[in-house]
Amino acid sequence: MLEYIAIIITAIFVNNIVFAQFLGICPFLGVSGKLTNAVGMGIAVTVVMVISTLVTSLLQNYVLVPLHMEYMQTILFILVIAALVQMLEIIMKKVSPGLYVALGVFLPLITTNCAVLGVAIMVTQKGMSLTESVVYAFATAIGFMMALVIFAGIREQLELADVPRPMRGIPIALITAGILAMAFMGFAGIG
Repeated sequence: MLEYIAIIITAIFVNNIVFAQFLGICPFLGVSGKLTNAVGMGIAVTVVMVISTLVTSLLQNYVLVPLHMEYMQTILFILVIAALVQMLEIIMKKVSPGLYVALGVFLPLITTNCAVLGVAIMVTQKGMSLTESVVYAFATAIGFMMALVIFAGIREQLELADVPRPMRGIPIALITAGILAMAFMGFAGIG
């Protein structure tokens, strides 16, 4: 039980996928303009990340390794992620059309979100069990969503702040993201 708690705390805070590993930066910057979009993207990435890690772990252990086809890992993992994203898009279009439109191009970009593929590959490289893999994927996705939500909240506040004209928009957002990354590196003792 303690090992799962360690996995959760480490994935969310110490090795946060965005602030410590710098994966998933594109949706992090692109969808974090509004808090509602950040939460929606966070939930979508959580669903895709957990299910894709579960499926890819099973494929790795029961298909690729027994058939000595580990070289197909990346291609197969991308196909699994792409299929899951397509299913999620169809469901989201029916269930929440407003969020579907708000996420726009960033929803299909989950397919190429390096954080999702990175987690699927990391769990196989670390030799995690199926349960550890799913816990790690869920905790990493929660860390991703937390990073999105924190950043979106800050960006919404920055819209109200008196920021010097040349620093408005992306420049102040990048500076803020850098400061957040340094703060999260403090959890790992770096700094």
